[in-house]
Amino acid sequence: MIEKKLRDRKVNLQPPIMKSILKKTDNQEDGSRYLSEKIVEWYHVNHRKLPWRETCDPYRIWLSEVILQQTRVAQGLPYYNRFTAHYPTVYALAAAPEEEVLRHWQGLGYYTRARNLIRCARVIVEEYGGIFPKTFEELRRLPGIGDYTAAAIASIAFGERAAVLDGNVFRVLARYFGLQHDIAAPSSRKVFADLAATLVPADHPGTYNQAIMEFGALCCAPKTPQCSDCVLAAGCYALQNKAQASLPVRNVKRGARKRYFYYFVFISGNRIAMRKRSGRDIWENLYDFYAAETSGRQTLRKVVENDERLRALAARLPELEVTPTYRHKLTHQEIYARFVVVRPPFKRAALPGGLTFFSRQGLDKLPKPVLISRFLADRKIL
Repeated sequence: MIEKKLRDRKVNLQPPIMKSILKKTDNQEDGSRYLSEKIVEWYHVNHRKLPWRETCDPYRIWLSEVILQQTRVAQGLPYYNRFTAHYPTVYALAAAPEEEVLRHWQGLGYYTRARNLIRCARVIVEEYGGIFPKTFEELRRLPGIGDYTAAAIASIAFGERAAVLDGNVFRVLARYFGLQHDIAAPSSRKVFADLAATLVPADHPGTYNQAIMEFGALCCAPKTPQCSDCVLAAGCYALQNKAQASLPVRNVKRGARKRYFYYFVFISGNRIAMRKRSGRDIWENLYDFYAAETSGRQTLRKVVENDERLRALAARLPELEVTPTYRHKLTHQEIYARFVVVRPPFKRAALPGGLTFFSRQGLDKLPKPVLISRFLADRKIL
């Protein structure tokens, strides 16, 4: 029985909810089918028409899943269209220069995804002859492909019975079954994963996986769940107990790290000096200006005096143009930046190392953080 097997997995289910799942059946397969069929029925009527749902091509499914990680559909759709236009096959993506791919990715954030996209494409071309592996276990060995993406590709493209587990699925399962497990805790993942696996139908796993994710995005939404129109309302623990706002449980107590930058923008005629970021920090391999980072808010004079590569500017402080503070939010960081515009006369040999001058046309082709693009747009440079 589904109730016994789920209890064995230490899933905290409520008896009234089990009645709605079981629907007077006496085995796990029939009970699972009831829940999955309800969600799939809803999906056929209510789902959004999106290009990656019109194909079983693993390349395009993979692209969509990577782009939509940490990204809303409305924001990700133009990027998906851009990538499929520029790189219609995995061969085209594998052959593309990294800077070009990062330029097309600009604005999506989480640039590690884009770098892994290139790495993965090259592995598929070089080691698999351009053909995607067909199983969950093989897919998850590829660069940048974790359990969720592997399950999505395996189920949608190849019909493998693999359960996806993303934020939408966590929310639907937690609310419907009344699960009090903290989804931010690694120990809770197995509880949800085991439960999710019992609900995936063998005959149409890809459709079901898309359905439960869409159901979580549109009906069982984070802040405004559409409970009055929900096909699962009769058996939903959260609705019956007015617990929609408290489920799923997520206890994260981590404040954003604050960072302070002075960006020095060296301009010579129509050319601007930029550098390629390196190291294991934010915006790796993207281009920005020479930056002096401080531990807190500091005066420009103190910043210049403390940086030996900038001390030559100390005598020119009154003539330097300094912008107001730009605030830029990342997932776990807040950037506070001011831009200092430095124009001739200055000797190029005296510039800080690593800088290269670019024309406006060359500048436009460089992959840049959104913060840098904002400054360039404000200055009407780009």
